[in-house]
Amino acid sequence: MMNMKWLEQWFEKIEPKGKWSWLGSTYEAFHTFAFTPKAVTRAGAHIRDAVDMKRSIIIVVIALVPALLFGMWNIGYQTAMSTGTDWHWMYMWWFGFLRMLPLIAVSYIVGLAIEFAFAQYRHHEVNEGFLATGLLIPMIVPVTTPLWQLALAVAFAVIIGKEVFGGSGMNFLNPALVARAFLFFAYPTHMSGDKVWVAADLWGSDAIAGATPMGELAAGAMPTASALDMLLGTIPGSTCETSVIAIALGGLLLLFTGIASWRIMLSVFLGGGAMGLLFNAIGGTTYLDLPFYYHFLLGGFAFGAVFMATDPVTAAQTNAGKWIYGLLIGAFAVLLRVANPAYPEGMMLSILLMNCLAPLIDHCVVARNIKSRQSRLSRTSRKEAQQ
Repeated sequence: MMNMKWLEQWFEKIEPKGKWSWLGSTYEAFHTFAFTPKAVTRAGAHIRDAVDMKRSIIIVVIALVPALLFGMWNIGYQTAMSTGTDWHWMYMWWFGFLRMLPLIAVSYIVGLAIEFAFAQYRHHEVNEGFLATGLLIPMIVPVTTPLWQLALAVAFAVIIGKEVFGGSGMNFLNPALVARAFLFFAYPTHMSGDKVWVAADLWGSDAIAGATPMGELAAGAMPTASALDMLLGTIPGSTCETSVIAIALGGLLLLFTGIASWRIMLSVFLGGGAMGLLFNAIGGTTYLDLPFYYHFLLGGFAFGAVFMATDPVTAAQTNAGKWIYGLLIGAFAVLLRVANPAYPEGMMLSILLMNCLAPLIDHCVVARNIKSRQSRLSRTSRKEAQQ
């Protein structure tokens, strides 16, 4: 700590006062990012924990790193396959890094600028939540997304998806998925098809190594990629959603640290598997006959189950509600994929739908618990009266 004394003294020196006191929210944001806040609770009973919101968000960001690094490599790999070039694996990763860097920069610059502006206007502290959201958004969109479209999507997600409801902790929709939904419905040609997933445009090539597995299924054909390829993630898709192994590494960290709910994570896969088995029993089409576990490997199912459905702000809060919430997300995701081949990726809409229903689920669970306890109390009272 002595080595950081100079930084702490520098923060104390530049603390805004007098006519600059209106910059307090911005100062507080950078100061609390570097040091633990000095503010203490003055009233009420509170339980203190070393894992505050700042550290929770940082753990989420760290958990995203495996999927991010693999996604960067896969961008280069898919481009090399499409253009017929022979690249070293390190060059593939560097190519993907250079393609991802502008997307990440635009996401953070636009999102944080809006966050800081709202914090200053409201005289509130700047919340650390966007540190994770700002990274999630570029990870779940096509690598070819124009930067101006991404900027609009981020602004829409932060303003309409979060700030109008009071900021972080008050939003009922996952902001990253709101951004993706905005892009999907506002600019569908940039979010669908096979070409949008491969960054071959830099080389002036329209060649595509092959259709995405989801695209093949939508066309009525079984995926040509093997289950192993889909597990590893060496297939075209959203920037960082393809590798189930990389996603699982991040998921294990979230579970180990207690940041994510294992009930939600497990129930999403159980719900998706149950719906997949039901369709297998019906059979008759390629999508209905698709092995149920393929749904876990395709599209954004695994990524959504690990990083999106488990968002503590927009998910159900009660333990029983978490099971119901997760089961319905998995079931609806598979249902949307199979019932509407024109929209093969159902995870985004499934999570957003259940975000809206999460408060109702918790309300029903709490109401049932209250009714159950009242019934038990009533039975106990009657037994005591009889005695």
